Amino acid sequence: MGDAIDDVSLYNCTASLLMQLDSSVNANSVWTLNRSQVVDLLEVALTQTDSSAQWTALRDFISECLLPAQRPYDLAWWQKLMWAVVFGAMLVVATGGNIIVMWIVLAHRQMRTVTNYFLVNLSISDLMMSLLNCIFNFIFMLNSDWPFGAAYCTVNNFVANVTVAASVFTLVAISIDRYMAIVRPLQHRMSRRRARLALAVIWLASGLLAVPCLLYSTTMTKRYANDQRRIVCYMRWPDGSYPTSMTEYMYNLVFLGLTYLVPVTAMAVCYTLMGRELWGSRSIGELTQRQSHSIKSKRKVVRMFILVVSIFAFCWLPYHGYFIYAYHNNSIAASSYVQHMYLAFYWLAMSNAMVNPLIYYWMNNRFRVYFQRIVCQCCCFRRKDADSLELQPTKHTANSQSELARSRSERYRDQLRGSSIHWRRRTEETQVGHMTTPLPCNNGVNCS
Repeated sequence: MGDAIDDVSLYNCTASLLMQLDSSVNANSVWTLNRSQVVDLLEVALTQTDSSAQWTALRDFISECLLPAQRPYDLAWWQKLMWAVVFGAMLVVATGGNIIVMWIVLAHRQMRTVTNYFLVNLSISDLMMSLLNCIFNFIFMLNSDWPFGAAYCTVNNFVANVTVAASVFTLVAISIDRYMAIVRPLQHRMSRRRARLALAVIWLASGLLAVPCLLYSTTMTKRYANDQRRIVCYMRWPDGSYPTSMTEYMYNLVFLGLTYLVPVTAMAVCYTLMGRELWGSRSIGELTQRQSHSIKSKRKVVRMFILVVSIFAFCWLPYHGYFIYAYHNNSIAASSYVQHMYLAFYWLAMSNAMVNPLIYYWMNNRFRVYFQRIVCQCCCFRRKDADSLELQPTKHTANSQSELARSRSERYRDQLRGSSIHWRRRTEETQVGHMTTPLPCNNGVNCS
């Protein structure tokens, strides 16, 4: 039995064949065997038939089961269009939002804080996930075919696990930094040098966690009875592939624990302690205006990161839970709605990269100001270009307009000469009056 037959089809067809031969047989016991044992069991079942007619019927059944006449997971065009619009909108917002966040922090000196460096790292991982993984995975899931080659199959799986791990490890680092600043303010806080070292450790740990993707990612061509083919990008472990590989199941459990369960629990503990410090403690005496403003600022930051962590936990829980459930209930992989369900879970997980910039805009005044500034600049540039195209005169109208302007200038030249001294004096007085009035900036701080 060649590798062109995937494990799911082989196991399901073997279980169906055994149930046809003997209805009292427990078909679920097939999933406890490895691939070579299933192939041997299938051959034994075909050779131990009583008559040639029964052998022919079983052979035709297993051939149609292993080589179906039609490609599976072939969606209708309107369903593909619907999912393309949903994923396309999410990718546009995620890409543009994370690029703006990176520009805000890196292009403005006053925004280069330790916490914002971690936010840039989070935006980099989300941007890599959106551009290098989500687009290609979506095309693969939509068409059930991988047209990008075996090399990028390895890169795609590696980038997927690296970016997920880097994102959650960055959130953990932010939680620890905020915890030290709020609960233990007298201890040494994280400097920029330590922040860079922490970022290097984050990417190193993420790369080590994704090493199996470099070792076992490959492609396989599946064939069908009507000479149709499709290429699948998957991970071929030493003991098989998903969902029959125990090694992949253990790796998924480890990955789930290190990138979801343990980090979410640790962040929940950190923010619980921070919340008790900021909202539950009572200070002795009356707070000064500066202390009150500092507490309010810290509360805003903590609220923002609590929302970021909560949305991260909500977005990734169905995606991780699907693989664990599918391992224990293999029949879900053969259901008719599995492709839509997996696309919905995958979109929800990938939308976490879109939500974070929106949270920064909503809950942080400085990010909101810079977001509005860059959006306003883009709109103003487009408006100026449109106005310049509309107001650009043709060759014939330019001559008439220049003659009209010349006659008007001669008409009012004498009047302007007589009032030029008075006009200059009033202009200077107005400019001095504006210069003496400071311009308010964000939070009432003078920006002049």
